Amino acid sequence: MSTAAYCAAVTWTPTENAEIARGLRRRDPDLLDHLIEQYQHRLFRYLVHVTGDRQLSEDLFQETWLRVLERGRQYDGRHAFVAWLLGIARNLAIDTVRRKRPASLDELLDSTEHEPLPVTDAAPGPFDRLFTAEQRLHVAGALDHLPAAYREVLVLRFQEELPLEEIARVVAAPLSTVKSRLYRALEALAPLLEDAR
Repeated sequence: MSTAAYCAAVTWTPTENAEIARGLRRRDPDLLDHLIEQYQHRLFRYLVHVTGDRQLSEDLFQETWLRVLERGRQYDGRHAFVAWLLGIARNLAIDTVRRKRPASLDELLDSTEHEPLPVTDAAPGPFDRLFTAEQRLHVAGALDHLPAAYREVLVLRFQEELPLEEIARVVAAPLSTVKSRLYRALEALAPLLEDAR
């Protein structure tokens, strides 16, 4: 696959993921430039939501792309590149925040979750009903009041539009835990959105 083909790709197929993996192993600068161009906004937005700190997010953004360059050979192409990228960013954020503010993101690693509750994707959720241009600020403010683990799954599911299986890979948690966190996050978010109406 040529660099032009990389640039034309918007959604990566399994074949394209394998090509990305090969390009990262070769440290192809054109591929890396394209990946940065395509994923920079998603990555930065995710980091801001996870850390709640724009300056820290800028530093982590740079560090994440350095890790992609250094460890590109570890990406095997079997899963979506974005899940691998956000997984790197998440681990960096957890490590950095632990050093600066002990235990603030440790809850993201907490494996002691309650029994998962069912999540249905059929009915429109709060984001589907409320995500208009003038309400984005309101929703972002409500998200700030949620625990980091809940905020993270909401951002990955509704803003980054990752499937639940990919979210489980990013957060390194079982699918049932992701479903449970998502359900609880939506329940916790609803009253926050109602209060501000």
